[in-house]
Amino acid sequence: MRIIEAHPYMDGTQPFHPSGAYSMNSTSSPDKMASFAALLRTALGDNLVPTANSFVEMMAEDGVMEFPYVTANEPLRLHGREAVRRHLASLEGLIDIDSFHDLIVHPSQTPGVFILQMRCVGRAVATGLPYNQRYISVVTVAGGYIVNYLDYWNPLVLTEALGGVASAGKPEGLPS
Repeated sequence: MRIIEAHPYMDGTQPFHPSGAYSMNSTSSPDKMASFAALLRTALGDNLVPTANSFVEMMAEDGVMEFPYVTANEPLRLHGREAVRRHLASLEGLIDIDSFHDLIVHPSQTPGVFILQMRCVGRAVATGLPYNQRYISVVTVAGGYIVNYLDYWNPLVLTEALGGVASAGKPEGLPS
């Protein structure tokens, strides 16, 4: 089973480690998510329609984006390409992302499902504090578009970058 058609040397039994960083600070692209789209294009290859150039364009019209771990008042689920576009627009100016890197594509037993692991480096615009995030995403593609994007990330990293106090802490009542 091959998990990425664009990389025919893969047999689907080992993680795929494409090299390079995907810079967000490209002066040639007004799309702030251009490096993320490039990373997805590398990971998903020919499974995406060739005309989808941005992350939002890669989403199916009725695609779903889910966030199992979120901060207060953040959505757990976005329904549809337009909802994803609005959500991403609402985040503009929050974090200045320098790059996505260390992409690993893990094999999946399910056709059309891709497990991605990546890192993101940037700074919070308001505080200048670092934003060094690790992501694991489970991406389902059908008909050339992302129909489900399950995004595992650590909201405490964002809280700290924005100058808030983030603590995973231990539940009360447990011994130290």
